[in-house]
Amino acid sequence: MDSHTWQRVYPAIKQAAKLIPREGRRPVFSDTLIAAMYLWSVTHDRPMCWACERANYTRCFRPRNLPSVSPFCRRVQTARIQCLLRAVHDRLADARRPSPVCYVDGRPLPVGACSKDRDAKRGKVSGGFARGYKLHALVTEDRRVPLWSVTALNVSEQTVAEKLVESIPEGVALNLLLGDSNYDSGPRYDQVAERGGRLVTPLPKNAGMGHRRQSPTRLETVAAWQGIAGYVYQDRWEVERCFGTQSSYGGGIAPLPAWVRTLPRVRRWIGAKLILYHARLALRKAVS
Repeated sequence: MDSHTWQRVYPAIKQAAKLIPREGRRPVFSDTLIAAMYLWSVTHDRPMCWACERANYTRCFRPRNLPSVSPFCRRVQTARIQCLLRAVHDRLADARRPSPVCYVDGRPLPVGACSKDRDAKRGKVSGGFARGYKLHALVTEDRRVPLWSVTALNVSEQTVAEKLVESIPEGVALNLLLGDSNYDSGPRYDQVAERGGRLVTPLPKNAGMGHRRQSPTRLETVAAWQGIAGYVYQDRWEVERCFGTQSSYGGGIAPLPAWVRTLPRVRRWIGAKLILYHARLALRKAVS
C-alpha cells in the first residue's frame, strides 16, 4: 500500500472507533490498532500472523507495541472489530450518498476443487460449475460499493438482491437499478418500486404473456424495453468495469489465498479489500 492510500485508511479507522460505544474495560491494545493491523496484512496479501511481526512494518505505519498472534486473531473475530470495519467501509464508501443509477451483480470467488472448506458450495459460473463463494454488490454510477454481501456460490442472486434492497438506509433514494437476467423477477420489480425506484433487466421474448398475475412495474418495463429501457440498460456494463478495477492493482481483489477459507473469513477478507478499494478510489478522484 502506498502512503497516500494509508493516509486515508488510518484516519478513517480512528474516526470510526470514536463513534462506537465501549463496554467494559479498555483493552491493552486498542481497537484502532487491531483493525489497522488486519487491514495492513490484507493489503499485503498476507495472513494475520504476518501482521504480528515488527519487521513487516514501514515508516508509513509502525506501531510501538504489537500483540501476539493468538490474542490478535481472537480480537479480529470479535463483534466490536467487525462493527468497526463496517463503519470504516461506510465512511470511505460514503454509503448514504445517493446515486442516480445503481447496478447489482455478482462476482464468483472460486476455491480449488480439492479444498476441504465445508462452506464453499458448488454453483454455476461462466463456462460451467465451481466450488466457492460469491460477492454480491450494489454498485453506484461512480463505482462505489455501498452495499455488498458474500455468500456461498450456490445461493441465488435473487435472494441476496432482496436483502440488499432491504438494507438500503431509510431516506436514501433508489432511482434506477440495472441488473442482468438473473434479477428478472416480479417480486424484485415490485420491491424496487416500493422504494421509489425502477428496476431494469433483460426480458425474454414472451415477457408479459401468460395467464398468471404479473408485476405491473415489470409490465411497464416490458412495454418500454424496445425503446428507452433497452438503451438505458447498456450502461449496466459499468458494474463489470468496477469489478475489473478492483482487481487491476496490487492488493486488489485477487483469487482467494489458501488461508482465507470458511464463510466468516472470506467475508472479513473481502470487506477489508473493499475498504482499501474505496480509499484508493477516493484518492484517484481527489487527484483528478
